[in-house]
Amino acid sequence: MARVAAIGERPRVAGLATAGVLVLPVTGPQDVRAAWARLPEDVGLVLLTPEAAGALPPETLDGPEPLLVVMPP
Repeated sequence: MARVAAIGERPRVAGLATAGVLVLPVTGPQDVRAAWARLPEDVGLVLLTPEAAGALPPETLDGPEPLLVVMPP
């Protein structure tokens, strides 16, 4: 079964841990790219804050897997 991960600013993603989401808090673009690079292979859905999504290259957002969802601002 695929897991869900969330990448973004701590205040926006921390509460998702209570639902079993793998939370990867970041503080800037470099942290976002590092968190993306270390995603476990079994992650099938990644929730991104708008700021985190903006730090990833467009080809990452257009890839087929994992499924990406950008949170509303």
